[in-house]
Amino acid sequence: MKKTLLPLLLLATAPVLAQAQTPAPFTIKGQLGKLPAKSKVFLRNDKGYLDSAEVKNGTFVLKGTVAEPAQVRLMLLNNGNRRRLLTGQADHTTFYLEKGTISLISPDSLGNATLAGTPLNTDYQQLQTLLRPGQDQLNALYAVYRATPKEQRSPEFLAQSDAQEEALTAIINQQYAAFIRTHPGSAVSLDAIRAVGGPVPNYAEVAPLFALLAPAVQKSTAGQRYAAELAILKTVSVGAVAPDFTLPTPEGKAVALSSLRGQYVLVDFWASWCGPCREENPNVVKAYNTFRNRNFTVLGVSLDEAKAREKWLKAIATDQLPWTQVSGLNGWKSEAATSYHIQAIPQNFLLDPSGKIVAVNLRGEKLQTTLAQLLK
Repeated sequence: MKKTLLPLLLLATAPVLAQAQTPAPFTIKGQLGKLPAKSKVFLRNDKGYLDSAEVKNGTFVLKGTVAEPAQVRLMLLNNGNRRRLLTGQADHTTFYLEKGTISLISPDSLGNATLAGTPLNTDYQQLQTLLRPGQDQLNALYAVYRATPKEQRSPEFLAQSDAQEEALTAIINQQYAAFIRTHPGSAVSLDAIRAVGGPVPNYAEVAPLFALLAPAVQKSTAGQRYAAELAILKTVSVGAVAPDFTLPTPEGKAVALSSLRGQYVLVDFWASWCGPCREENPNVVKAYNTFRNRNFTVLGVSLDEAKAREKWLKAIATDQLPWTQVSGLNGWKSEAATSYHIQAIPQNFLLDPSGKIVAVNLRGEKLQTTLAQLLK
C-alpha cells in the first residue's frame, strides 16, 4: 500500500486554540460498564502523562485545569498490565481537553465511548461519525492486504489495492473538507486539515482549506504555527523554484543542487533505515536507467546519521544506486530536509532544467509515466 491513513485526528503537537490566558477548570466523567477490579485510566498529551484515576464500579473522574484547549489521549489499563501502556496497545480514545465537564460513556471500552459535554468534543464527535463509514472501508482494505501473504501480492493485486486506497482516501478527504466548510470557527477544523495533509502535506490541497477557517482560528497559536508551515510548503510546491542546498558526497565532494541545472532532476529523500524507501529504490533505478540519456538524473539525499555512515554506503551498494548521493549525516536536522519541510520519507521532487518543481512524490509507475510525458 502506498500509505496508511492517519487516525481520524492527530494527537496535537501544540495547543489547538488559545481561548483563555488563565487556567480553566475541567472535569472528565467516565462510565464504562463492568471492568476488572484493577482498572485504571491514564490521561496524556504529546509531552507525557497528565493524570490518572482508578475505575471503580465502571466509573472514574479526573479533574484539573487547562490553560488552552488541546487534544489528549485517555488510556485504559486492566489488571495493572502496564506493558500495554508502554507499547501503545492499551484501549484508548482521543478527545479535546477544554473548560467544562467532558462525558465519556461506553458499555465496555474507551474505544467505543461516546463523547459529549463541551463544544470542541461535540464537533469532534460529529466529525468521527461523518468519517466512520469511509474509515471502516479503508480498515477492511488494510486487513485484506495484511492477510495476503507477501508472495501472493502480485503487481495486479498491489495496483488494485493502491487504486482502492486512493479512491477511499479521496472520499474521506472530501468529508474532512465538508466538515471544515461547515465548521470554520472550530479548532477541530484546523486539526482536520492536518489529518488531510498527513505526514506529507500537499500545499495545493491544504492551503485552500486553511483559507476557509475563521480569522480567530487562523490567528490562534496553533493557527499561526500552521500558517508558518504553509509558508515553507509553498516554497517547495509545484511551480516554485526549488531551494538550493549544498551537501557532500561519500567521498567528501560538495555538490550544490543548482549545479545540476540544465537537466531534469529527481531530488530523492531517503535513508538506509527506511523500509519504504528501500522498497521504492528499484523503481527509481528503473527510471534512471530508462531516462538518463534523455537529460534526466537523480540526486539522492540521505537522512542517515554519522553513526550509520557504513549502513548508508552499504545500502547504496546493495540497492545499486548509480546516481550522485549526498548527505550531511545529521538525520532529520539536514539542511535540505529542513528547507524542504521533510517530515516523512520517502519523498521526492522533480525539477525541470530551470530548477522549477514540476511534480512531487512520484512513486512506482507514476514516476515512469510522468518522465515519459516530459522527456519525449
